[in-house]
Amino acid sequence: MSDQRGADGITRIVEVGAKPETDRVAVAEAFLVTTSEAVAELVAGTRKGSPLESAKLAGVIGVKRTPDLLPHCHPVRVTGADVAVEPDVATGRIRVEATVRAHDRTGVEMEALTAAAVAALSLYDTAKAFDRSAQVDGVRLLRKSGGKSGDYEATP
Repeated sequence: MSDQRGADGITRIVEVGAKPETDRVAVAEAFLVTTSEAVAELVAGTRKGSPLESAKLAGVIGVKRTPDLLPHCHPVRVTGADVAVEPDVATGRIRVEATVRAHDRTGVEMEALTAAAVAALSLYDTAKAFDRSAQVDGVRLLRKSGGKSGDYEATP
């Protein structure tokens, strides 16, 4: 077998079986950037229902499907996930914040990032009817705790 760096070019999932299980938490955010009018339409709801509630659901589904989407992610025993959607009509932005918790051998940063991004994409899917120039922006990890690498907090 090659060294742990994968110098052979073969894609693999890294072995984590010997790592201790610890409590893990990760929080990520993403933004839908559009017009005030588009945000107002999303807040008011459409004939499909509430885009804000649909985005929360999409984010939760994103948490559960992360290892299916990203080839190096381990399936993680998620113990909880929350997706918050905060519209700001005045600025034409909607902030998504995803928090994911697990007790496992590897972290949940990718699950939190996927949840935030998928929720923002769900909002975009509806916003495009009101603003074709809408965009998803600022997907980033805000903080994480647990595991060998310790805690992390993004700078404001």
